[in-house]
Amino acid sequence: MNLIFFQLFIDLKHQYCQCWYHVPMNENVKLTASGASTVLVDQEFADQRIDNFLMSRLKGVPRSHVYRLLRTGQVRVNGGRIQASYRLKGGDAVRIPPHRHTDTVVPEDQPWLQQRLVGRILYEDDWLLVLDKPAGMAVHGGTGLQAGVIELLRQMRPDARHLELVHRLDRDTSGCLMISRKRSALRVLHQQFRGDDISKTYIALLDGVWRKASQTVDAPLQKNVLQSGERMVRVHRDGKHAVTLFRNLECFADSTLVEASPVTGRTHQIRVHAQHMGYPLLGDERYGREVSNRLYRERALKRLFLHAASLSFVHPSSHERISVQAPLAEDLQKVLEQMRRLPVNRK
Repeated sequence: MNLIFFQLFIDLKHQYCQCWYHVPMNENVKLTASGASTVLVDQEFADQRIDNFLMSRLKGVPRSHVYRLLRTGQVRVNGGRIQASYRLKGGDAVRIPPHRHTDTVVPEDQPWLQQRLVGRILYEDDWLLVLDKPAGMAVHGGTGLQAGVIELLRQMRPDARHLELVHRLDRDTSGCLMISRKRSALRVLHQQFRGDDISKTYIALLDGVWRKASQTVDAPLQKNVLQSGERMVRVHRDGKHAVTLFRNLECFADSTLVEASPVTGRTHQIRVHAQHMGYPLLGDERYGREVSNRLYRERALKRLFLHAASLSFVHPSSHERISVQAPLAEDLQKVLEQMRRLPVNRK
């Protein structure tokens, strides 16, 4: 009998703690240990990935914790478990469990972070903007007081309610980063990224003298998470389809400047495909050669030599083809200037 009353108490508590509400864009969803909350998804947020949906609302919650909630099935959509890649539909009911809030805030007392973005807008209209992201800055914030590009932009433009990342760049990668200003634009641009309407071109410096004029690397990539929590990607037959086109731009004494055009958009794709060719990117602490990286640190290369040089897409409103270019970062230009002063081995 006591067991029956205990179960009844649990059911009533669960029903009492459930709350239904619509969440406007950029509103901070604050949940406490009192119980789960259920969010009804408005149609304007349809097609957004569930992980991005959660992270844009659970301010102060580490990304690792958000993915843990998804991985363990604590977040449910319409009563069922989903993966982080699930795309929301209008009317979906998203159950968000209780979680610990860590009070991550944008560091308003550090204006130098915002200053790093001033004057870096390459293209902007009412629908979207393309930013020349500086190297060393994450596209989104993590734990503590660390703010990323999207948080800083939202702080700099408090009236812009719909700023959302369209895609991502690694922290050490500089160059073109697209951000939507409307939910409708985000949906269209996501569709383009999944299709063939968006093309991206990167500039990279390979370790070694690569003699070919061009090469297409078609090798499936598989993501792995080490015990330390670090993400590693490798070429594996059971991985996801991945294709990158490399084109030789200039050979130096012991390195090669290339243009890399990813046909697909996998994590660390260019870096792993370059390693697969036998010519990893210089400055790559994860997939590169330590001896070469140490040599190039003496040549002023302090980070990964990878720059998102251009971005071409179909405008979500006018349907015109738009092309945006980001000049090669100054620190990378200095490295190339040094290399051009060294004699080239023509053999």
